[in-house]
Amino acid sequence: MKQKILLLLITVFMLTFQNVEAGHLEEILERGTIRIGTTGDYRPMSYFNKETGEYEGIDAELSKIIADSLNVKIEYVPTSWPKLTEDTLAGKFDIALCGISRNYAREKIMAMSDAYGTGLFGKTIICRKSDAKKFKTLKDIDKSNVRVMINPGGTNEKFAHANLKNAKLIVFEKNAEIPEQISKGNADIMITETVEALSYIKIYKNLTAPLINEPFTRHSCGILMQKGDQEFLNYINFVLDEIRMDGTLEKLESKYLKQSEK
Repeated sequence: MKQKILLLLITVFMLTFQNVEAGHLEEILERGTIRIGTTGDYRPMSYFNKETGEYEGIDAELSKIIADSLNVKIEYVPTSWPKLTEDTLAGKFDIALCGISRNYAREKIMAMSDAYGTGLFGKTIICRKSDAKKFKTLKDIDKSNVRVMINPGGTNEKFAHANLKNAKLIVFEKNAEIPEQISKGNADIMITETVEALSYIKIYKNLTAPLINEPFTRHSCGILMQKGDQEFLNYINFVLDEIRMDGTLEKLESKYLKQSEK
């Protein structure tokens, strides 16, 4: 009886091992496409342009580089910030790129690539220019008469809940439309990233990011995927290493992440 149980366990292990060995690289090459999860609502990382029907931003360019390196096509899989972890764990896509912050919480249950955009990301605010002098610190923002708008499910929401105990927090589902809400006076503050703030204060002339040079946090972004396929993670990191070495990554970061306000 013990021998039969042992044989069964060995068989199960070998089948599992074979499935792991097959891995994402082989599946992607056989499929001819790489499935990329993205929210498409985060300038200048990954933004879906409804007029062109195309994704734009640094993550769209990185996606193309990864796909070209494998000689496969991109199959975009829409996701959202509240469902990003769930969809990643469920294997709805091979990798996710949409300005995803590297943090311990994600790394514990998923895998994240090496960093890009290091030192260029940090939590900051967008507000109307007429209110800019009011907001110099988190304490200035954390008042009962200040309306702070956040998108659900991401690190912006987590930051707001952790640091703002008195301000009125307004959850707005569509992240890409929050700057317009601030511009129209439907809220006072948007919690966002420095790179996103730079993009939107160019679009909405009555908005500004008064603390852009003194963000509340500092972090980087990474490419997100399921745990358990070290070969695939190694390959993604290899691509990042190659474009970092040949200067491509620096050019993309300068193009998308180092824009000035003017």
